[in-house]
Amino acid sequence: MKSLLSSRPVLWFLFLFNLAVAAVAPFAIDGTQGLITSAAMGVIALGAGSGLLRSRGQRA
Repeated sequence: MKSLLSSRPVLWFLFLFNLAVAAVAPFAIDGTQGLITSAAMGVIALGAGSGLLRSRGQRA
């Protein structure tokens, strides 16, 4: 499972999908739940982005 989650296509999907959800959630869901959803998805997107940057450094 770890090798699947650390592959570049999966990391790109997680990064872009969660970033899009984080951007849309406050407008689609009212109130505090939308803000919490946006923050949580943003944290996941940042984690996937850091994984992409980390794997980029290992390739060089």
